[in-house]
Amino acid sequence: MYTLYIGNKNYSSWSLRPWLLLTELGIDFEEQLVPFNEGYGGSWEAYRKFSPTGLVPCLVDETETVWESLAIVEYLAERERGVWPTDSSARAWARSASAEMHAGFTTLRSDCPMTVGMRIRLNRISDALKHDLKRMDELWQQGFDAFGGPFLAGSKFTAVDALFAPVAFRIQTFSLDLAASSESYAQRLLALEGMQRWAADALAEPWRERAHEEELNALGEVLEDLRH
Repeated sequence: MYTLYIGNKNYSSWSLRPWLLLTELGIDFEEQLVPFNEGYGGSWEAYRKFSPTGLVPCLVDETETVWESLAIVEYLAERERGVWPTDSSARAWARSASAEMHAGFTTLRSDCPMTVGMRIRLNRISDALKHDLKRMDELWQQGFDAFGGPFLAGSKFTAVDALFAPVAFRIQTFSLDLAASSESYAQRLLALEGMQRWAADALAEPWRERAHEEELNALGEVLEDLRH
């Protein structure tokens, strides 16, 4: 059985991606949540016990250790059905879009870090963030137009949807302004059983990591905190 090491569900967008993929595809795995420690690099020593980089997510499969979300996706694709679309064109597009998400949209990630339980009105929306959101609209619409939806690469949830799943939480948290089709897609992701489970777990977490909390409070006005 796979073992997936993850961080706090409220904050860890990277952990969400392989967790949601495994969950939505019905692949059996054991979850190991290791909370973030306080301070810069505070989690590194604890995470180094299972991850070569001292970061999450990390997948352990008997004697194999795989780190980085995109590498985990590809490892699973070699062993499990349904990770990528079966159609070759859809698969090529999905891989390209996933790699773009993995390496790009840096302003979106920095200006709107993931918090499942908070609702925040941003102090400002920079031109760089507007550019990322415009590109997101463009990319998602390209997938819908080419492969018919309702997911990005066709009728079924695949890895490309898992890679973009944290964006749905960001849209919800910060009320980001996107095209109607993008808003609908974000709501579709949020309605997935796996996303509902992740959100419920995130709201119930007892941990508050100071650096994350300070960063979030500095971004704008906290309208609501739904965490228990």
